Amino acid sequence: MSYAVKEIYATLQGEGANVGRPAIFLRFAGCNLWSGREADRAEAICNFCDTDFVGTDGPNGGRFEQAAALAGRVRAVWDAAHGVNASPFVVATGGEPLLQLDANLVAALHDRGFTIAVETNGTIAPPERIDWLCVSPKAGAALKVARGEELKLVYPQATAAPEAFESLDFKHFFLQPLDGPERERHLAAARDYCLRHPKWRLSLQAHKLIGMP
Repeated sequence: MSYAVKEIYATLQGEGANVGRPAIFLRFAGCNLWSGREADRAEAICNFCDTDFVGTDGPNGGRFEQAAALAGRVRAVWDAAHGVNASPFVVATGGEPLLQLDANLVAALHDRGFTIAVETNGTIAPPERIDWLCVSPKAGAALKVARGEELKLVYPQATAAPEAFESLDFKHFFLQPLDGPERERHLAAARDYCLRHPKWRLSLQAHKLIGMP
């Protein structure tokens, strides 16, 4: 299998339970809930996405024909940014990473010392041996992943109420305010919901606050 990668870059994880952790983001091209084209946004299931995942033209992006070659590039970016003595941590994201992330790539990343986190919309079953699975449900998309380390719900979504997910088998439950023109109102709503429902914790996009990608 070949892999279409938008970009690979060093950053600090900005969301959820691993916030602040040095990481490499491995962003795959493509998604099953939106084409990434603005002309299609209004009709997309995930029409509030704020990420460019179209093409392979980002930093360290490209098409990789072998899992070993892609894992090697990820490790090289880690070593250049964070050094060889730190504990390597990669976040596979997108778009939707599970359209491409497979057992061969998971094994290749593990062979290079990485702890592997995945950020997925939960509509595709993941391969085995992922170390940290974060599921972000989207209203109107059938959820096929009902367990993992972290459930992160963008809030509010009209037909995706938090209580619909509380019985699922996750260790952490986060509400993340929907970004955009009404961000302050969404932040207040998410804050107030977490105050009333302590099962949920507030997740802010810290990378945006500190000026990192």
